[in-house]
Amino acid sequence: MNILLKSVTIVDKSSKLHLKKRDVLITNGAFEKIAPKINNPDSRKELNFKGLHISQGWFDSSVSFGEPGFEERETIENGLKTAAKSGFTAVAVNSNTNPVTDSKSDILYILSKASHHPVSLYPIGALTDQGTGENLAELYDMKNAGAIAFYDYQKPVKNPNLLKIALQYTQSFNGLVIAYCNEDDVSKNGVVNEEVSSTKLGLKGIPALAEELHINRNLFLLEYTGGKLHIPTISTKKSVELIKNAKSKGLNVSCSVSVNNLILNDDALIDFNTNLKLKPPLRTDADKTALINALKEGIIDGVTSDHNPIDIEHKNVEFDNALFGSIGLESCFGALNTHFCLEDSIEFLTRLKVVFGIESSSISEGNKVNISLFNPNVTWKLEEKDIVSSSKNSALLGQFLKGKPLGVYANKKLILN
Repeated sequence: MNILLKSVTIVDKSSKLHLKKRDVLITNGAFEKIAPKINNPDSRKELNFKGLHISQGWFDSSVSFGEPGFEERETIENGLKTAAKSGFTAVAVNSNTNPVTDSKSDILYILSKASHHPVSLYPIGALTDQGTGENLAELYDMKNAGAIAFYDYQKPVKNPNLLKIALQYTQSFNGLVIAYCNEDDVSKNGVVNEEVSSTKLGLKGIPALAEELHINRNLFLLEYTGGKLHIPTISTKKSVELIKNAKSKGLNVSCSVSVNNLILNDDALIDFNTNLKLKPPLRTDADKTALINALKEGIIDGVTSDHNPIDIEHKNVEFDNALFGSIGLESCFGALNTHFCLEDSIEFLTRLKVVFGIESSSISEGNKVNISLFNPNVTWKLEEKDIVSSSKNSALLGQFLKGKPLGVYANKKLILN
């Protein structure tokens, strides 16, 4: 689609046009011309929204869609539509489907379902057969089929030798291993952060120690084996310190944080809202502050929405019995932009591309167009009517957010809200 963007503010630190207001002419998926004023050359579609901004396309490194197996939670088609309307041009999709995405054919199936869409879908293959944690899955075959990384979603690798072998084996084809960190024997049956709030609520806690023990073990393994390790959704102050120390040693380790752990703390659980039953759990205000500082310093590589749709039957129950998880694509940008400056918010949504080997293209004449469209100045309240996802289990429902995504232009296609 050929379009003309009128009076748009460009947010792209890699471009000489950063924070400049320009007209942008897009032809055949490329920036044909960027100038202070451009006359419409051929009566093409014009976008002239008040407060329109663009940036390099946003990337979410941890998104769950239900298909195959849990289509009642989310289909790939509707999930990609949700991502586009939330401003994301690329998403890495977890393997927590039924059956688990653990083979070449599974990867090809998921890619085929997304081939027509402006949002690029990058499958994450399971690290182990059926996600059971017992034997490595067909990692090399999945990599060749298009898997971007290997991860048993929110399941820690209990066997240290298995993780050791995975880190050694994947070096032969530059594979990325993702390892969720939680010591199950320490956090057993826990549902919220183990702290004063869990005592007040009478709910069993998940100690920060459970995460930190596993991070420490996995970093020891990485130091021994080499390879590339990504630790998703860290949540504690001590975890930040451990990863900072590992990076100072030169280890090839990266990490992300869930937007929920940046915005909320465990005080929010006072109403037993099951949408706030998350993994990792909401931690203390001190942990939240440490995560924010680490993100600004670059110790944490980027932010994920950790979008995880859960159907109402598994959320509208007692807190102990509810499934973990929250959707987050629709609210991710607004939540970040409420608490961080605009430039930082965009950086946090694009920085993980480097970790996952995803191409970036600056906003400059002649370059390929892969952009997010948004208005950073609109304040709005997240309500159920704003949720495109099939499931409505948002931890930020009812929150006032600053900044609203307007859509994307990518793969020569435009989707707008």
